[in-house]
Amino acid sequence: MKKTLIITLEYPPKVGGIATYVHQMAEAFDPEKTVVYAPKMLGTEEWDNTVKYKVIRKKPYFSYFWPRWLKMFFQIKKIVKEEKIEVIILHHVLPVAYVAKMIKKIFKIPFIVCFHGTDFVFAMKNNWKKRRTLGVLKTADLLVFNSESLKRRFAEKVEGFSEKSIVLYPCPSFEMLNAPEPEVLTNIKKNFALEGKKVVLTISRFDEGKGLPHLAMVMKEVVEKRPNIVWMIIGDGKKKDELMDYIQKNKMQNVVRYLGEIPHKDLKQYYYSADLFALLTHPDKVREEEGLGMVFLEAQACGIPVIAGRSGGVEEAVLNGHTGLVFEVYQEKLAIEKAILNLLENKEYAGRLAENGKQRIISDFKWKNQLAKLDIILKN
Repeated sequence: MKKTLIITLEYPPKVGGIATYVHQMAEAFDPEKTVVYAPKMLGTEEWDNTVKYKVIRKKPYFSYFWPRWLKMFFQIKKIVKEEKIEVIILHHVLPVAYVAKMIKKIFKIPFIVCFHGTDFVFAMKNNWKKRRTLGVLKTADLLVFNSESLKRRFAEKVEGFSEKSIVLYPCPSFEMLNAPEPEVLTNIKKNFALEGKKVVLTISRFDEGKGLPHLAMVMKEVVEKRPNIVWMIIGDGKKKDELMDYIQKNKMQNVVRYLGEIPHKDLKQYYYSADLFALLTHPDKVREEEGLGMVFLEAQACGIPVIAGRSGGVEEAVLNGHTGLVFEVYQEKLAIEKAILNLLENKEYAGRLAENGKQRIISDFKWKNQLAKLDIILKN
């Protein structure tokens, strides 16, 4: 493997799908030949001491000098020389690809651009950004998309990149396949009063397209029909107040367990404490469609059935009727309600979906197999 620099603006301890994807990709590489460039933030030293590969933290932007990203260029240039970098992988397009383009011109170092979803929407936001994006992508050696859906949407808006575009699925950590110690789950049930309850789990950023308001309306009807249900919610974001207001106005406080934002390394125990994972992703005007949905893969790895909203690459993460159920959020509210109740009551059916999901993770979502798609550039 060539010495590789991964550049990201989202990385732990920040919580989120891209941050998780970046860390798990880096973790799957040879740690002696992997360097991650990431922003400084609170708690970075504690996190960085836990990983085997090298992490370099910087403040990427000038405060006043324009273009602000030029500071990142000087930082990356120094890292490339000192670390003897041979390949660069970007997890953002603008402005990071400007830097990679300049580095390639100076050092002849190839670079790979990874698209996740929201970054693609931002890059195509207007004609000016689109022109800028296409200008740097023409010099990229490979474009990586996290789903066939995202790759297809890119091709519909941009021509001429098909030969250097691939799909590389994010993969849950295989640690997710192993259940926590029984006492860990016992403590969770005790601490959150889950004994004798059926637990519906939702983990998400509270943002457009995640469907939290829709799910709240569905859960209101569900708990009225089956009072022994608990809705456990993990996450944070700009839609939090809207969600909490709905819960309070509809007197759902007794059935909701809101845990806030939790570090990714601590999520496994909550997946295993749940009977069902539900997140009603849907297309929207701001984010357009979901890239893939890492939480759906993680839920399946942990052996719980999944209910998801049809959006972008979600149907690649959840095979409808085989590893979970996928619905049109706006059109199938009643069907979603019935599906939640059915999966909580029909153990055989829920167990079959869960087992199918777990086996698919084991067979199809291995980092080793996915990263082999990059060998054409990464191998010596």
